[in-house]
Amino acid sequence: MTEHDIETARGELPSRRLVVMDVDSTFITAEVIELIAERAGTREQVAAVTEAAMRGELDFAASLHARVATLRGVPESVLAEIADEVEVSPGVPELVSFLRERDWPLALVSGGFIEIVAVLARRWGVAHARANVLEIDDDGLLTGRVTGPVIDRAAKEAALREFAALEGVPMRDTVAIGDGANDLDMLAAAGLGIAFRAKPVVAEAADRAVYESLTEVVDLLR
Repeated sequence: MTEHDIETARGELPSRRLVVMDVDSTFITAEVIELIAERAGTREQVAAVTEAAMRGELDFAASLHARVATLRGVPESVLAEIADEVEVSPGVPELVSFLRERDWPLALVSGGFIEIVAVLARRWGVAHARANVLEIDDDGLLTGRVTGPVIDRAAKEAALREFAALEGVPMRDTVAIGDGANDLDMLAAAGLGIAFRAKPVVAEAADRAVYESLTEVVDLLR
């Protein structure tokens, strides 16, 4: 038994933790790609693909490219509108306050889009953020493509490890929170993987599952 195991057995908490959260349907209540698709007139089509991808029935990268292709021609200005209209999930203010009081960093890692995630990160004092980047043409319209590497489940786990190293937090003291199949690798890699309002495959794989509010996560971390 290691010293850390002894401390855990005695009920002593780590001195510092890193919490890494998925964004769509976890940190916020919506799926941003569906909100953009509504402006493009393709929401029903996109929602069906999103649901299948989050259940783990489709390859995430392929599904992302297919969904983003339907957004071609949407004005870039729509992204700012959506960033203003999205609502955070129940318990986010309490969780952010809890982490801030302890100087525990919070990171957002999303298979969604940095154009929205970066706004949320600034608004809520998030230490690190990573997400896909939408390509925008010279006329300020979405091209229907993303640029750079896709933030899939492997990339989410890599981001968790990278942020833990940057913050000097051992992996055993990291916490990952997510709801979809794209989160499975980071939930498995974290010291504590928490499923939030998750698809069954994710709830079964996580260390803990919560369904009502992220205040339940606060209770787990006390």
